[in-house]
Amino acid sequence: MLGAALKTADRDTAMVFSELTELGLGALPAADLWRNLVSVDLSFFRSQTAQNLRAEGRAEGEAKGEAKAILRFLDHRGVAVPDEARATIAGCTDPDTLDTWLDRAFTATTIDDVLAEPVEPPSPSA
Repeated sequence: MLGAALKTADRDTAMVFSELTELGLGALPAADLWRNLVSVDLSFFRSQTAQNLRAEGRAEGEAKGEAKAILRFLDHRGVAVPDEARATIAGCTDPDTLDTWLDRAFTATTIDDVLAEPVEPPSPSA
């Protein structure tokens, strides 16, 4: 019921009560339930900052998912991936780089084939 009531409150009030509720619940089992409820519906946080944070979180999640897929794909294909290369792929957050690496993973026979620097397109003749 509190979650529903917070939807009708102004943003600042909702944020204060949400935070105080979580702090008040401390380590009780109900605190986990509260966090789950609040994490499912954060729509009452409509500020530009909240929207930016949600978008940033989605982008980070997508990057982690794509990096994980690249590593799984390479492992499944039997391409050896040393720890350093695994960390490079797992730590990458650039969508274009991850897309390039995923495309290369389809035909790569070594990790160097995947992580090679992109080839510059030929410059047009003058």
